Amino acid sequence: MEDKLRKYSTKDITVTWSQTRCVHFAACVHNLPQVFDTDQKPWVQPERADVDEVAEVVTRCPTGALHFERTDGGAAEARPECNTIQVAPNGPLYLRGDILIRTSAGEVSLRDTRVALCRCGASSHAPLCDGSHNEVGFRDRGELGNVQLGGSQPGGGLEVSPAPNGPLTLRGPFTLIGADGEREGGVQSALCRCGASGNKPFCDGSHARVDFKPNEH
Repeated sequence: MEDKLRKYSTKDITVTWSQTRCVHFAACVHNLPQVFDTDQKPWVQPERADVDEVAEVVTRCPTGALHFERTDGGAAEARPECNTIQVAPNGPLYLRGDILIRTSAGEVSLRDTRVALCRCGASSHAPLCDGSHNEVGFRDRGELGNVQLGGSQPGGGLEVSPAPNGPLTLRGPFTLIGADGEREGGVQSALCRCGASGNKPFCDGSHARVDFKPNEH
């Protein structure tokens, strides 16, 4: 995925920000407002807090728009041992773990520890979320539909591939977490990204009925 990153550096840490991947979740602004302040220029000023605090708050960004690189010998961001997929009410899928995203043509698009994927069908940067769910009024409580995944085994990466004009296909161990806290583990599934499934977050074939055509980048 082509993405121009903006960098904000001190002698101890460099914070990078991707405007493309930012959906204004605002975990950074709420947790460390003296560093992350959209009313100031630049809006990221990592010198205003302890480097450990900055690094910790950056890892709270669920989309992966924010990352850091320590230049003081401090620890890098740890890769989670397990892959999780949080279904946000009226919003995207938030993935954490060892996540590999492919294009619908099968090419590697992104590898990261934190990713937000669209499930409303309106994103201009599919399969990534770009906040369009707010603009189109997407509504879903984020509960898990009626599918038995069969459980998963810990360890290993999760590969996500958007099917052409279809769902997000998952291969690899993961735990799916509903907005109500319900959990289901699996190693393979297909999740809706057109916004029309009657069994969200799972695909039920509705992409064909609505003639889903994602804006993929």
